[in-house]
Amino acid sequence: MLGAFANAFRTPDLRRKLLFVLFVIVLFRFGSQLPAPGVNAANVQQCIEGVKDDSVYNLINLFSGGALLQLTIFALGIMPYITASIILQLLVVVIPRLEALKKEGQAGQTKITQYTRYLTLALALLQATGIVALARSKQLLQGCERDLLYDNESVQVFLVMVITMTAGTAVIMWLGELITDRGVGNGMSILIFCQVVATFPAALWQVQATKGWWTFGIVMVIGLIIVAGVIFIEQSQRRIPVQYAKRMVGRKMFGGSSTYIPLKVNQAGIIPVIFASSLLYLPAMAVQFNQGQSPQPKWVQFLSDYFVGGDHPLYMALFFGLIVFFTYFYVSITFNPNEVADNMKKYGGFIPGIRAGKPTEDYLGYVLSRITLPGALYLGLISLVPLIAFAVINASQNFPFGGTSILIMVGVALDTVKQIESQLQQRNYEGFLR
Repeated sequence: MLGAFANAFRTPDLRRKLLFVLFVIVLFRFGSQLPAPGVNAANVQQCIEGVKDDSVYNLINLFSGGALLQLTIFALGIMPYITASIILQLLVVVIPRLEALKKEGQAGQTKITQYTRYLTLALALLQATGIVALARSKQLLQGCERDLLYDNESVQVFLVMVITMTAGTAVIMWLGELITDRGVGNGMSILIFCQVVATFPAALWQVQATKGWWTFGIVMVIGLIIVAGVIFIEQSQRRIPVQYAKRMVGRKMFGGSSTYIPLKVNQAGIIPVIFASSLLYLPAMAVQFNQGQSPQPKWVQFLSDYFVGGDHPLYMALFFGLIVFFTYFYVSITFNPNEVADNMKKYGGFIPGIRAGKPTEDYLGYVLSRITLPGALYLGLISLVPLIAFAVINASQNFPFGGTSILIMVGVALDTVKQIESQLQQRNYEGFLR
């Protein structure tokens, strides 16, 4: 593998791409550590140590690499773009106009990408307003009574911070697109990877500092097993053979080739985990906004007992069930057996032993439903690892080897390595994956 890295840097154009990606990552991490105008950085750092592990902002803070709670210029991270992308994917299925744009090819996809950018900025503006408002009211960092801003009452400081964070999201989008165009791999995925990896050493060190070296060693062994399992599942796929009949076009013969349709076991990626996590943060937010009431309503106490902290069996069962549900839901809207069967029939393709048309559609739907079940169970079990670790060894709810973080790290790393490998193989070098 080290030889493959050396070969990658010996190739001039590939070396330039890799160095460009590293340069953008450095800029990105610098912006994630630079406080926004008007932020009292000293007070923020003192308050961060008291943040509870069950903070309702953990998901957004994860995707910002810890920048959210530090109120930096890149505090929102890539989360507005992720949310906008998911919303557009869902709207494509619902709105005929967007579905027609998707079928127009590159021109339609460019238009959808433009809509995604506009929606990202709108969501960033909304989220920045909420985050700065919470910082002014001292509700962003639980249990902290310090002033996070130099002037909490100034409207000017409020507007400058909101504009700065929104502009920071626009810069992140631009950096991601630069990596995609001039670097290696998907730019947005690489930036998400960097933000998740940025919090990984601190999470590991917290386990060692609080539970000792023995527990730290056990966590590392379990982590390696989890990583190996995630790699195995992420690489697993069901290949459905497709044969194309020969056909005459003018004086030339076309077709007669065979290929396959790869159906991944984890066809939905990490989207179901994000959906389920976001939905289960709503009860925690409701509890937070009603903490000051006295006496406390019974429904607030119920949510506080069962849905805050993540270590209650009811919470775990609901979390697992939502992941399974959203896995089937997302796969059903992203893979259309009817469309695939029609395209195969249009170009003379067929599955051996299956008639074209409706039988092919039914067969694809049957295989997809069967293969989605282990994928959904896999996502649910991986996502429960940090919750179980929190309940059993009380390491941290941000258990490093589990949940969204490990899925992102392994998935993006595999995809990037494959792209580098393909470029190396074009130059007759052996790749990373042998």
